[in-house]
Amino acid sequence: MKEQETTIANTLTLASDPEVKAIIFIQAVPGASAAIDKVREKRPEMLFIAGVPGEDPAMIAGKADVILQADELGMGKTVIEQAKKLGAKTFVHYSFPRHMSYELLAQRRELFKKTCESLGLKFVDATAPDPTGDAGVPGAQQFILEDVPRKVQEYGKDTAFFSTNCAMQEPLIKSVLAQGAIFPQQCCPSPYHAYPGALGIQIPDDKKGDVQFIVKEIEKKIAEKGGKGKFSTWPVPVNMLFVEAGTEYAMQVLEGKTKSKNDKAKLEEVIQKVLGSKINITPLKDEKVNKTYDNYYLLLSDYINF
Repeated sequence: MKEQETTIANTLTLASDPEVKAIIFIQAVPGASAAIDKVREKRPEMLFIAGVPGEDPAMIAGKADVILQADELGMGKTVIEQAKKLGAKTFVHYSFPRHMSYELLAQRRELFKKTCESLGLKFVDATAPDPTGDAGVPGAQQFILEDVPRKVQEYGKDTAFFSTNCAMQEPLIKSVLAQGAIFPQQCCPSPYHAYPGALGIQIPDDKKGDVQFIVKEIEKKIAEKGGKGKFSTWPVPVNMLFVEAGTEYAMQVLEGKTKSKNDKAKLEEVIQKVLGSKINITPLKDEKVNKTYDNYYLLLSDYINF
């Protein structure tokens, strides 16, 4: 509750400045919808862009002008397609009961399974220790380091690995690389997520935020260890993309270069320009109530291969 109050207070402070014409939430944590309502009581014209929403889609879609989120369900198809492109014949999915109790992750797992069937890949369900359990993060990481070699021995090097947990990404990348297997993307695709730590990449102060620097370093390290053509991710961190593209899109709206506050074609153009590669944008459809939210956009990026 206190976090929500802080979100509302901070948003009202920003909106009290008449020079502020747009507010971009990254992440749009609980309290964002209430904050938008409060601001619009005095400034109904304020433009709101909400990235990575933490509230119910129906609620935030009725408040913000544009909502941006990575298409987690869409990844249920694209991750497997990418794994196949990298040469995979088997796909290993590491998770644990707590994560599989989350509806989104459970639905995505089913999509992984279906896509594997349609593309001719073997799907392997692998249960890892929960990092919040007795063994903690170190126990979960140690399990990954020990289990990947077992799986490669069982299924071969043309096996792709995926885990639903952030703490498992570094040991997963390390072990997959050492075993000569395949890694299509992290749970949260980004050049910065786990790759630098797993590969021992040091980022100098003058290169922080330089995505091209980190991409080149990853390519170099993977090639040195014989993994060229077996690893991939999205070109930029999705939150960074939402900040940059959200800001640029807001400027376009305020300068009168869009058809309305919610202009899908202009948004797509802006995101592709920031990303530097193809992006797939689809409005969110809530199957339960058969409603499409035309201002709530799910994004799927093309991959960069290392």
